[in-house]
Amino acid sequence: MARIAGVDLPRGKRVEVALTYIFGVGLSTSRQILELTAVSPDTRVLDLSDAEVARLRQAIERNVKVEGALRTEIAMNVKRLMDIGSYRGTRHRRNLPVRGQRTHTNARTKKGPRRPIAGKKKAVKK
Repeated sequence: MARIAGVDLPRGKRVEVALTYIFGVGLSTSRQILELTAVSPDTRVLDLSDAEVARLRQAIERNVKVEGALRTEIAMNVKRLMDIGSYRGTRHRRNLPVRGQRTHTNARTKKGPRRPIAGKKKAVKK
């Protein structure tokens, strides 16, 4: 099993797709890495030689920020927004949508399940 950047790549999948299991590597980045390392995108992970795995590992370490380092950078960016008191930072702090979406209706993923308000009755149809 190929282990790159602390992630076990799925053995049966094509290398091109398997690399996307690493946080911070999407399909386009995966293709760039494969082109850089001269590994065929159609190769299955279980068919990779040790030399190819080493080349992939080295290319990812050198060229792409992935996993822990990327998560830390994202967390620090959000923390910076909250510390300077920007609008986006306050939206993050209140756990509301950050990118201008409406919240009167929708936004249930961010706001969580509806909480009933005590004493408020639903409208009765006549």
